[in-house]
Amino acid sequence: MKNKAKIIAHTLWVILFSLVLSEVTAQEKIKTDESIRPYRINISNADLKDLKERILDTKWPTKETVSDQSQGANLSKMKDLVHYWCTSYDWRKAEAKLNAYPQFVTKIDGVDIHFIHVRSKEKNAMPLILSHGWPGSVFEFINVIGPLTNPVAYGGKAEDAFDVIIPSLPGFGFSGKPTEAGWDIDRIAKAWAVLMNRLEYKQYVAQGGDWGAGIVNSMALQAPKGLLGIHSNLPATLPTEGGKALASGIAPESFSAKERASFNHLSKSIKDGDFTYKMTMTTRPQAVGYALNDSPAGLAAWLLLHPGFANWSYGTDPKQSPTKDEVLDDISLYWLTNSATSAARIYWENRNFEIVGSASMKTDQIKLPVAITVFPEDVFTSPETWAHKAFKNLIYFHEVDKGGHFAAWEQPQLFTAELRLAFKSLR
Repeated sequence: MKNKAKIIAHTLWVILFSLVLSEVTAQEKIKTDESIRPYRINISNADLKDLKERILDTKWPTKETVSDQSQGANLSKMKDLVHYWCTSYDWRKAEAKLNAYPQFVTKIDGVDIHFIHVRSKEKNAMPLILSHGWPGSVFEFINVIGPLTNPVAYGGKAEDAFDVIIPSLPGFGFSGKPTEAGWDIDRIAKAWAVLMNRLEYKQYVAQGGDWGAGIVNSMALQAPKGLLGIHSNLPATLPTEGGKALASGIAPESFSAKERASFNHLSKSIKDGDFTYKMTMTTRPQAVGYALNDSPAGLAAWLLLHPGFANWSYGTDPKQSPTKDEVLDDISLYWLTNSATSAARIYWENRNFEIVGSASMKTDQIKLPVAITVFPEDVFTSPETWAHKAFKNLIYFHEVDKGGHFAAWEQPQLFTAELRLAFKSLR
């Protein structure tokens, strides 16, 4: 009887050990899985119902005591926008926009990376990876996918074609949320190189604005095999003397009239408090998340603090891009993916880094070709003189006549034309 009990106990132990071993093996496979899996978005009706209920339960603050937006979004404008969000906006249309394109997920460095991948039908199309920032998302680039991948249909030539890869940054949108610290722009840059290699592209180019500009700058510094060059619409070119002078707000005497104008424009934005959101997320992103994860209206008001929305009409101008629905696509994405906190951490991860400043970005060490387009309504408008000082291998520089921080979103045709010209010599 005792022997039988021992045999049973031993058998159970073996089974238990096998199960544990299988689970460990399965977890290891998940961690090392390099497969590229198709992805399709399908937010549950329960989540959409919860969103509307939370909007209806919004506890509004009192009216601002000023006539402008210096205290944040006006109460009346926010009420109108949020009412529309709850009663007329349709997330399913936004979902359909994304699902109209091939989407995938692949695990890189332990985090699932979601990305849109559209191959051009044209032979010899140039692979192009596009990087967004905060409070942006893959939605920024939806309107440039067609012109970039199918140029003939949009007034271009077949030789202008790109294959387009648009990843969601770690912690943003449908990408995974890092569970450990360390996901700064350098680590994201390395992940993008892994992604392009995994897609079997031998050569490619990279483009970015906002945090995306920092990412592509880092990619150029790392110079992974196959990267031909980068394009930025928020170039890090502020000279060291300009960076030091920002504290006083007085431009260095050595600056030309054009350089002084650019400096004063940036200095005014800082003085007006346009970057207060940045300080909060840089120091306490978790604290921000507790509020933003609980109130859709609060999340919307916070995202709209970004100076890139300074000239946005809250949807009252039907000709303005992005439209009210497009901005709500972006805000809804942050809400429905519960990524307000995880996205905010990109500021904390890069707390010792200034996206505007050639010294911080070590631009003098970049050897790869760099192309720059300056959009006049952005917070930072780099003069060509600064760009040439910052980037030793500047192959393209152009100041366009319209557009702001969200270049691809605001001016998709102009943005597309700029990328065709910027990378033409690298084909």
